Amino acid sequence: MTALKKILLLGGSRYLLPVIKSAHELGLYVITCDYLPDNIAHKYSDEYVNVSIIDKEAVLEAAKKLKIDGIMSFATDPGVVTAAYVAEKLGLPYGGSYESVSILQDKGRFRRFLTEHNFNVPHAKSYEKLEDALCDTEFFTWPVIVKPVDSAGSKGVTRVDDKNELRKAIEYALDFSHCDQFIIEDFIEKKGCSSDTDSFSIDGKLVATTFSSQRFDLEADNPYAPMAYSWPSTFSKENKEELASEIQRLLTLLNMKSSIYNIETREGIDGKAYIMEVSPRGGGNRLAEMIRYASGVDMIRAAVQAAVGLPIDNVEQPKYDGCWAEYVLHSKVEGKFKELWIDSDFATNNVVEVDLWVNQGDEIHSFTAANFAIGTVVMKFASQEELESKLNAMERFIKVIVE
Repeated sequence: MTALKKILLLGGSRYLLPVIKSAHELGLYVITCDYLPDNIAHKYSDEYVNVSIIDKEAVLEAAKKLKIDGIMSFATDPGVVTAAYVAEKLGLPYGGSYESVSILQDKGRFRRFLTEHNFNVPHAKSYEKLEDALCDTEFFTWPVIVKPVDSAGSKGVTRVDDKNELRKAIEYALDFSHCDQFIIEDFIEKKGCSSDTDSFSIDGKLVATTFSSQRFDLEADNPYAPMAYSWPSTFSKENKEELASEIQRLLTLLNMKSSIYNIETREGIDGKAYIMEVSPRGGGNRLAEMIRYASGVDMIRAAVQAAVGLPIDNVEQPKYDGCWAEYVLHSKVEGKFKELWIDSDFATNNVVEVDLWVNQGDEIHSFTAANFAIGTVVMKFASQEELESKLNAMERFIKVIVE
């Protein structure tokens, strides 16, 4: 009997569940790995390894003992560089070299790379020492954004309008940085909605490029934590074409191969299109699942295939079946979860799936970062007009009730 191929998945969040499902459907043996044995993904994998995913050498040693055939960090930012390191050391398939992935994953190095290769890029600089940044305020065009160089999910991110608030923002960013570094960059005032969604390349060619409309709850404690996404995007045709071309140029410069990517982009009020972040992993907030709902293109299955060197099937430029949106369930206040209320007509006409992650009586936090989401709602609309009308008034249709 032929032994099953083994895939090592770094992390243990619920965003790994569809990855585990796809891996099992492909006949793979799934091993999950992190230092938190109670994480939900470990209940669905075939084996669990208690190793910190930011400890590259420890993960490498575990991978050698397990004799894995592939490794992936999906929707788990801290594990992406580790996965690239292990893959390179063991000669396993991966979306890019350790060096290229390290550039993409470090916001400071990424901004410098974009600048050196003449991409549209905000004025940016990374730092290790707080005092160096405080002496450098004239370098920037205010307001600015301060964030960790190595964090995702809007954790540690602050917009700063007043230079007197810079120290506090830097200290907040450093609380979320594994490498104790932060970046400051000019705030790019966006035109319409920014985009955060997933794309896919095969052998370095961008075969599926998607753009979303990313939406925020400006009344939440962190107005930079996304509360909804919708497809298709509101970007202009010209900027979508320019961004697709520039993303392809970036992947070519970095000699990337076959991979899923979580990509953040935006249109500025200056008329320019900006690549904000490109990470060779699936995004959180179920973005690849949403693309599968909206178009049938399954980037999750393809990412698993790429990770273990299987032929990649059925990935093409998505064509959306209608207008789709995902609402991230969250609370503006802390307390005990009581219930989720959804308007009955809205549930009948627009709701495709509700995925609630908490039970009655559970403690929930105010929405300061993506990891304080308590679930998602998948929705479909008959038109872009209906989508915009209802997404802009979600509190009429969905309420998280806390006591």
